[in-house]
Amino acid sequence: MKQFPPALEITEMTFQFGSKLALDGVHFSVNMGQFKVLLGPNGAGKTTLFSLITRLYDSPQGEITVRGSNLRKTPRRALAQMGVVFQQPTLDLDLNVRQNLLYHAALHGMKKSHAIERIEIELTRLGMLDRQGEKIRQLNGGHRRRVEIARALLHQPKILLLDEPTVGLDVPSRREIVDHVHRLTREDNIAVLWATHLIDEIYEDDSVIILHQGQVRADGTLPEIFAQTGAENIAGAFDQIVGKAAA
Repeated sequence: MKQFPPALEITEMTFQFGSKLALDGVHFSVNMGQFKVLLGPNGAGKTTLFSLITRLYDSPQGEITVRGSNLRKTPRRALAQMGVVFQQPTLDLDLNVRQNLLYHAALHGMKKSHAIERIEIELTRLGMLDRQGEKIRQLNGGHRRRVEIARALLHQPKILLLDEPTVGLDVPSRREIVDHVHRLTREDNIAVLWATHLIDEIYEDDSVIILHQGQVRADGTLPEIFAQTGAENIAGAFDQIVGKAAA
């Protein structure tokens, strides 16, 4: 049986801001069809890691590969397989939904006819098709996030990266977005790396990486992490791992 490379593989990634060590030997992988949660408190290194994966930063220490393509050696091939939702909003507030998505599609070199087709598909899945003519500034936070998710999926990436995508949203909006992205892993066999500090966004069949002070403290399914810590739930496991690291 043919073995496929992981959708994303991080190997011994280390990064410093001056003398401050932000990431220290981070190593993990995400497979196709897997929803993997990068769980850590604020300042754990989650956003720094995302910046390295998307080449906003570069580090001479460590390797990142996407479906077997080395990010440093073949960046265009690796980046073309990613869809990204950053923590900070990046939509143009003065353009409408459709204009924002068409602009992004053009950056990916998509033909307009194909882009229009893909926009309709993704907005329909997110319940946003009837709002494509509205300016972004007219939308609430939850609807803006839906547009960013649709934008990230237009070119049909193999892996979707989301950095704290529900920060500032109300509970119903958060739940709808978490549910939608979980469905993507099942229906599209897409790989997902979901960074958060919110434990209630983790589903029982997710895999979890606990990142604290720039290091991976745990990496596995919930039963594996419970066995490692002796905890009965992820909240207890998280508190135990982070508490030990801080002691």
